[in-house]
Amino acid sequence: MYLKIKRVIDFILALTALILLSPLFLIVALWIKSDSPGPVFFKQKRIGIHRSNFYIYKFRSMRTDTPKDMPTHMLDAADSFITKSGHFLRKTSLDELPQLINIIKGEMAIIGPRPALWNQYDLADERDKYGANEVLPGLTGWAQINGRDELPIPVKARLDGQYIEKLGLKMDLKCFFGTIISVLKGDGVVEGGTGAIEKAQRELKVK
Repeated sequence: MYLKIKRVIDFILALTALILLSPLFLIVALWIKSDSPGPVFFKQKRIGIHRSNFYIYKFRSMRTDTPKDMPTHMLDAADSFITKSGHFLRKTSLDELPQLINIIKGEMAIIGPRPALWNQYDLADERDKYGANEVLPGLTGWAQINGRDELPIPVKARLDGQYIEKLGLKMDLKCFFGTIISVLKGDGVVEGGTGAIEKAQRELKVK
């Protein structure tokens, strides 16, 4: 029952946010176009609910010659591929705003496990252990406010599993407000990094 209510709330909030933020979308679009050649939006195949595939939307934050379908942490000198505007957009997570369209379409939720690349089978397999592939992926989630880019795959999957275990309004509100705090602080944004071992060990102990 909660998932049905959650879907209705997500649709209303995403549609409202898209309308209210349309001036910001225009400003960001103009900045991206003036900063580097290429399209304003970036589209990439991701893993959705039940491991089905869909295309996620983002504001383009990297050069058009960046290797496609490769996680940022696997790129050599990943930082060199990011545009000037992209550094700010990624730091503030503004590059993720076009995913409001994915939410309206029913491909994503506001809160849920972040959608993996279509070829990140290792992460998808780990999430299978916790049932984390059986819900809509989210714009943000429990792993996002507990390490984000710093997390190695087993830890990220385990945190996604903890979200599934505690799925409900209380958990979603905790993730929502935790995301606001994390974005304001710039927590967990590490271009090309996967995090320290001590960080991973701490996150594994999160209950």
